[in-house]
Amino acid sequence: MVTLETPRLILRRWREEDVAPMAAINADPEVMRWIRDGSVRDEQQTRHGIQAWESEWKSQGFGLFAVELRSTGELAGFTGLSVPAFLPEILPAVEVGWRLGRSHWGKGLATEAAAAAVRFAFEERGLERIVSIAQVGNDASERIMRKLGMHPVRETVNPTSGRRVKVFELSSDQYATTTR
Repeated sequence: MVTLETPRLILRRWREEDVAPMAAINADPEVMRWIRDGSVRDEQQTRHGIQAWESEWKSQGFGLFAVELRSTGELAGFTGLSVPAFLPEILPAVEVGWRLGRSHWGKGLATEAAAAAVRFAFEERGLERIVSIAQVGNDASERIMRKLGMHPVRETVNPTSGRRVKVFELSSDQYATTTR
């Protein structure tokens, strides 16, 4: 099983004890504001989501990592790779994404975690390109994408929510240039 470490974080596969803290994150309307239609998720929906993420690991060889604070062992949220099936017009594609609890915002943790996921995508999984998708107006996520070296390539509508989104992209060649 893949585990990644950064100075402040451990990115690891999901455990049963992660369901309740991730459900608490998913139940926060501020956290979910920019996710699909903005609806919060309960514990059962969170459990189903984690099961789907774990299935993606088995079928794709990548997925979403649970993000744990090294200092306390607390679950901060997730980051990692997934296929953005909700936006068929950009497929085939692999998306890097993240969601952290509000108490972990503004500390650079999402950028630190996502950068580890980007490194994993290119250096461990040999992907040619990754994308990241943010709803128009989600400036915090756009800042993270830009810090990762990504650049905007299109604006469109998420057909599952009807909300406008921006798609950012980073190629393996661009990544190699920025990490030298």
